[in-house]
Amino acid sequence: MKLDGFGILVKDMAVMVRFYRDVMGFAIKEEENASNVFLEKDGTTFLLYRRTDFEKMTRRSFSYANGINGHYEIAMSADNYADVDATYERVIKAGAIPIMQPTTESWGQRSCYISDPEGNLIEIGSFRK
Repeated sequence: MKLDGFGILVKDMAVMVRFYRDVMGFAIKEEENASNVFLEKDGTTFLLYRRTDFEKMTRRSFSYANGINGHYEIAMSADNYADVDATYERVIKAGAIPIMQPTTESWGQRSCYISDPEGNLIEIGSFRK
């Protein structure tokens, strides 16, 4: 079995598509109002599923975290430490929710955290000075 991509279940498809396309730089393959939207970044497929449509398809209800949640993170790699800092500033100005400012960790990675509009964590990091 091979990893093909990953997906998240979203409340507001149009808001999430605009965030990942316009703020985070993912290429979009579908319209903003589709039930399932395929985004692509660096050869990885990222799927957005509208919650109500997914529940209808599976014929069951699910519970969802509200607010900023720590169920998982999406990890994005930056070229170097300066790029981590610049990317953080750019995406915050473009509408990302700040979680943790760029910090150089004891293991040598410079990283920061933001959140998308629905509270999903995104890490931006680099091991290169």
